[in-house]
Parts: sequence; C-alpha cells; structure tokens
Amino acid sequence: MHKYDVLVRPISTEKADVLTARFNQYVFEVARGANKRQIKEAIEGIFQVTVADVRTMVIAGQVKRWGRHLSRSSTWKKAIVTLAPGDVIDLAG
Repeated sequence: MHKYDVLVRPISTEKADVLTARFNQYVFEVARGANKRQIKEAIEGIFQVTVADVRTMVIAGQVKRWGRHLSRSSTWKKAIVTLAPGDVIDLAG
C-alpha cells in the first residue's frame, strides 16, 4: 500500500486538539487494511517526523433511521500517533 493511500484525513475534534496540546499525539483516519507499521512509515515519510507510538482502533458504523428503513454508516479505522519529543505536524498549513 502506498504511503498516500494509508492516510485518509486528519481528525480535528476537541479531544484530538487536547491530545495534540498535552501529549504530542495526532489523530488520523486511515485505510481499513493499514497496519501500525504502514501507518508509522506513512507519517514519517509524508511529514518528516519521528513516530514514537501508533495506536489503532476500528470505529463501527452507526445505525441511522430514514423513515421506516434502517441503514448503517461505514465502518472506519482511526489511528492515534505519538511523536517523539520536539517533533510537530502542522496540519493547518
């Protein structure tokens, strides 16, 4: 899997901002088939930083109701990446 196929998008929520400010951790939506090693190599290759740790979790899709019908949103994978001290990713620019 190519490094640009591994990362789907950065997640920007209040909780993700707190993780970034306190613990130097960044949250990304990643490809469902990507493993921790591929995520680490993609982050290091794209952003030129040193990754200390990668934690992943699969987020189950939610059941939505549209009238009488039920549908389910897509299941996706999230990665929380901890960087080495002194490294920073500029997601805004």
